[in-house]
Amino acid sequence: MKHDKPYDKSVFQALTMIMQFGINMLVPIGLMTVLGIWLDQKFQTGWITIVLFFVGAIAGGQNVWKMAKRIFAQHDEGKPSGEAKREK
Repeated sequence: MKHDKPYDKSVFQALTMIMQFGINMLVPIGLMTVLGIWLDQKFQTGWITIVLFFVGAIAGGQNVWKMAKRIFAQHDEGKPSGEAKREK
């Protein structure tokens, strides 16, 4: 059975963007937590993991914020050209 209508790429682009947000948030948290666990075992402490977890969360949040700003800036740059096409 052949589809007459081409599939919508925007759905796949949105899913990709959501996955990128998740990866950009989880990787710094995971790396900093693993580093904190290792440092806690090395120095026989129990608080370094907690501190580095929050450092990773802040870094991940910054990554997501910068990525979102960049995506929306690109989206806004494309707006005037689309409006100009409609006016013609």
